[in-house]
Amino acid sequence: MDIDDDSCDFGYSLGVLHHVPDTALAARSCTTKLKPGAPFLVYLYYDIEGGSLLRRSLLRIVTGMRYVIARLPRPAKVVLADLIAVVLYLPLARLAKLVDRLGRDPSSIPLFQYRNRSFYVMRNDSLDRFGTRLEKRFSQAEVQHLLEGSGLERVTFASGPPWWVAVAWKPSGERVDGAEQPAQ
Repeated sequence: MDIDDDSCDFGYSLGVLHHVPDTALAARSCTTKLKPGAPFLVYLYYDIEGGSLLRRSLLRIVTGMRYVIARLPRPAKVVLADLIAVVLYLPLARLAKLVDRLGRDPSSIPLFQYRNRSFYVMRNDSLDRFGTRLEKRFSQAEVQHLLEGSGLERVTFASGPPWWVAVAWKPSGERVDGAEQPAQ
């Protein structure tokens, strides 16, 4: 990046690092640009190994579709991603919204987190999901390790979807006798 080290008041990577071949190197590169004490906000795709058989099976199907769609020419990718947004994202999101309005928990419905999102967001996310060749998924522990390994501390995770959203801070100085000292 053509940004000076230690120059940014904050940083964020929302939905990008899981598409980068060397995620750890990319995260470290972002961290070097932060000023001491600056926050870094990140969103990474979550693994669903602990999820139901249905969710894991759906993810395998989606991964297979992504593998094929991502290798098509861009115009074809866009058309197919839009079609997926219309046929899958929108109906499932609206069903989840209806379930939510009825006072029930919509979290068992795939794509429920889109229930209050615009169709524009659904189209964009469909293209992101199906139009990119590389997609990595992380456990919460792996995200924590990634951020701490990048030189960040005080990793805090959001409690709800989309998982994993976390914020961590670049240390602001050295610790001497348990007290933080200002950065030089």
